Amino acid sequence: MILMKDIIREGDERLHEKSKDVSVPVSKEDINLLKEMMEYVRNSVDEAVSKKYNLRPSVGLACPQLGILKRIIAISAENEVGELVELAIMNPKIISYSEELAYLDSGEGCLSVDREVKGLVFRHKKIKFKALVLENDKMVERIISLKGYLAIVFQHEYDHLEGILFPDRINKQDPFFVPENAKRIVFKGEEESVK
Repeated sequence: MILMKDIIREGDERLHEKSKDVSVPVSKEDINLLKEMMEYVRNSVDEAVSKKYNLRPSVGLACPQLGILKRIIAISAENEVGELVELAIMNPKIISYSEELAYLDSGEGCLSVDREVKGLVFRHKKIKFKALVLENDKMVERIISLKGYLAIVFQHEYDHLEGILFPDRINKQDPFFVPENAKRIVFKGEEESVK
C-alpha cells in the first residue's frame, strides 16, 4: 500500500527528470504498480481510510512522484457534472489539444508540493491522447478525449512525466493574470456553465 512517506517532495531532483516509456508487453510488476497507484488515489478520498493512514487527498498520482521514472498515471476524479471517471494508464502520448485554455480559480495542488502556491495554472481545455489503459487486468491501447476539469487533471499528471511541477507553470510576474483565451472551470451548482 502506497503511503505519504512513499511520495517524494519538491526539491528531489527526480521530479524534474523526464520519465521513460514502460516496456511492452507490460510486466505484471508494472500492472501491480499501476493498481497500487489507483488504490492510493481512491483511498485518499475515503474519509475513514485517509484518516487511518494519514493520506492527503488526491485526484491523481504519477509514477515519478514515487521516485520511479516510468510513464504511468492513475486518475480518479469527478467531472464538472459529478460523474466519476477513472483512468489507469501507461505511456500516454498527446495527439491534439484545443487552443482554448482552462483553469481552476483555486489554483492547483500536488502531493509532491507541501507549500501553498498562489497563482493560476493554464492548461488546454480539451485534450486527446493515446495510451495503454488498464482494462480487466490487461493493458489495451485506446484514444481518449478529455475536457474541462478532467483535461486539467490529466495534464497536471502528464507534466510529472515530463519533469514539470505545477508551480513551474505559474506566471512569476503576474500570478493571477488571465489570458483572453482562458475559461474558468465551473462545477455543478456554480452560477456559470462551462461551454
